[in-house]
Formats: sequence, C-alpha cells, structure tokens
Amino acid sequence: MKKYIYIPIVLLVLGFSMKAQEVLPITKSEILSRVSENNINIKISEEKFKQARADYRQTNAVFLPNISASHTGIATTNPLMAFGSKLNQEILTQNDFSPALLNAPSQIENYATKFEFQQPLVNLDGIYQRKAAKSKMDAMSLKSTRTQDYLAFEVKKAYMQLQLAYKAVAVLEKALEATNANKKLADNRFRQGYLQHADVLNIEVRVTEVQNQLQTAKSNVQNASNYLSFLMNDETYVIYTPTDELMVTTFKVEDIKVSENRSDIKAMQLASIAYKAINKADKMAFLPRLNAFGSYELYDNQVFQGDANGYLFGAQLSWDIFQGSKRFGKAQKSKAEFEKSKLEFQQYVSQSNLELNKAKRAFLDAANKLKLNTLALKQSEESLRIRTNRFKEGLEKTSDLLMAETQYAQKQLEYFQTIFEYNYAQAYLQFLTKE
Repeated sequence: MKKYIYIPIVLLVLGFSMKAQEVLPITKSEILSRVSENNINIKISEEKFKQARADYRQTNAVFLPNISASHTGIATTNPLMAFGSKLNQEILTQNDFSPALLNAPSQIENYATKFEFQQPLVNLDGIYQRKAAKSKMDAMSLKSTRTQDYLAFEVKKAYMQLQLAYKAVAVLEKALEATNANKKLADNRFRQGYLQHADVLNIEVRVTEVQNQLQTAKSNVQNASNYLSFLMNDETYVIYTPTDELMVTTFKVEDIKVSENRSDIKAMQLASIAYKAINKADKMAFLPRLNAFGSYELYDNQVFQGDANGYLFGAQLSWDIFQGSKRFGKAQKSKAEFEKSKLEFQQYVSQSNLELNKAKRAFLDAANKLKLNTLALKQSEESLRIRTNRFKEGLEKTSDLLMAETQYAQKQLEYFQTIFEYNYAQAYLQFLTKE
C-alpha cells in the first residue's frame, strides 16, 4: 500500500524539479568557446595526435645512439671463465699458467660494469619509416582541425535548433491564447443560444491540440539545451535561451567548390603519402645496414669496483639476404595498401564534390521555399484576421475559424522551419568549402 502512496509523491517532486530548472541565456560564440575547451571529441582527437607524435619521436632512433649500462657478478670454477676473469681483472701471475691450476682452478668472483652503445650509420628502411610516421602525425593534426570544424558546424546547427524550438513555443503560446479567447467567446454565444454544443466541443478539441503541441515544443527546448550541454561537456544540463534571434542570413553560393586544402582531404592525402613511404621502407629492407658499436668495461673481484678496464669499438655491415620470402610478401602488402589509399582519396574527393552539389541544390530549394512560405504566411494571417472578425459578428462558421487558426499556426511554424533549413544549408556549404 505504501508503494502506491510514494508514486504520486515522486512524480510531484519531479514536476517541481523541472519547473525549478535553471534557465540561462547564452550566445553562440560562448558555446563555441566552451566546446573548443571542453568537448570530449576534441580531446580524443588531441590524444590521437599525441599518439602519432609519440610514434614519430620513436623514429629518432634512426639517427640517435642506443646506450645501455649493466653490472654483472659471477662466481665460477669453469677453467675458461676463471682464466678469462683473471685476465680481465689484470691479476694473472706466473703461477696461473700452471697446468694444474688451469685445469682445476679454485672459485673466482668477477664483477663487470659495462657501458655499451650502438650507433646507426646507414639504415635506409628506418629513414622511410620515419617519413611515414611524420606524414601520419601531420595527418592526425589535420584530422583534429577538421574535428573542431565539424563541432563548430554542429554548434551552429544545435543553436539554430534551440532558436527554432523557442520560436515554436512562442507561436503555439499565441495560438493557445487566441484559441482560448475564441473558446470564451464561443461559450458566451453558446449560452446565448447562437452556437451548437458541437461547435464548442470542436474549439475545446482545438485547445487540447494546441496544448499538446506546446508541451512538445517545450520538450524540444529541453532536448536542444541538453544537446548543447553535451557538446560543451557540461553535466548540469540547464535550460538555455538563445540571445540571438532566428533570422535569415545571406550567403552567396556562386563559384564555391571543395578545396584540396580542406583539412580532412589534406589528411587523406598525407595518409596516402605515409603508405607510400612504408612501401619504400619495405623495399629498402632488402639493402644492407651499417651500424657502429662500442663498449667500455670495468672489471674487479669486488662489487661496484673497477681496478681493470678496457674498451671496444667497431662497425658492422649486416645484410639479411633471405627471410623465407617474408619481406617479399610484406612489400607486396604495403604496395597494395598504398594503391588502396590512392583510390580512397580519389573516392573521398569525388564524394565531397557530390555532397557539395547536393548541398547547393538544398540551399536553392530552401531559398525558394522561404519565398513561398513568406507569402503563404502573410496570406494565412490575413485570412485569419478576416475570419476572426466575421466570427465575432456571427457571420463565420466555427469550423472555418478553427481551420484558419490551424493554418496560420502551421504556416508560422513552417516559416521558421524554413528559415532554419535555409540557414542550415548555408552553414553546411561553408563547412564543406572551408579550407
């Protein structure tokens, strides 16, 4: 029984919390700034760039030496190891050459401190791998830029959706106010016997319909606000009000085209260059490598001591002549990846041009639709004014008045929706042609 008592209490608390939700005015520039600082997608793209940069920095090993240090301690009675340890420690005496001591030496301890370096001199495949890593890093930087461009476009779209939602609320609030006024007038005329009860019911149905539409419009305001909060990575989820009005902006679509300097296209171009460098590196792996090496060693029979020392340096020319056709397959694979990247780049540019042509047509369609809806809005407004005056004088049917009211509200909503589509088409064209 208690469970059924708690349910309406919870619903009542939720209703009060929604009414008490904070409402904040916000500008588009403020949203753009906060998205640039806090958006998770931007942060992810930045981390991807850091990963690519770290991969590139690893290729410094092509030019820089590899230096290591070690300290090793052993105890042995192995004849060869014992003799060699004494030799390294520079403690051999004439007695150590006795056959009996050479064949059966007593246990000896040897502690060696060793510093080693390896210096690449000629490593052609590593050089091309470094070029590939550099192209990949630059491509990730451009992808991060394109992510920021896309989110700026998404902010414009979301902000316009918020503006449109508030316009819908304003239109429906006025429609509800007018419908309530007509309902009041109809109630009076019904009591006076000038209207049928069915006419009054029709107006009541219209009132309920507008109330439902208004509630949906208010929910759209919350949805648009929440999406902006998501873009800004703001978990407070307040209700925002736009400080800018939804109005027609101007934009010329002549002579605009997709530029190959657009960051995402440039990134794909660099990715193709990276695949080409990888293929070059796989081919260069067939050539020999030249590396220098050296070491400095300290020996003693005590830990971390070094009474005896010596050094070694030299160079090595190594050549892996055959690895069971492994390198042939690897080179063929990288060649195929390079060819695929060129085709993907060509397809991406073609698809971008296709999208631009589609966006141009959408913009022109929205411009024509805006002209027609502007005219239709004026006509429906005038029609409603005439029918309202005639209804007040008893010369107009209730159904005709309701139809005129519905049409006028619908045309207002269509008008603002068309402004949104027109401005959105412009923003999308700018996004597609941004260098």
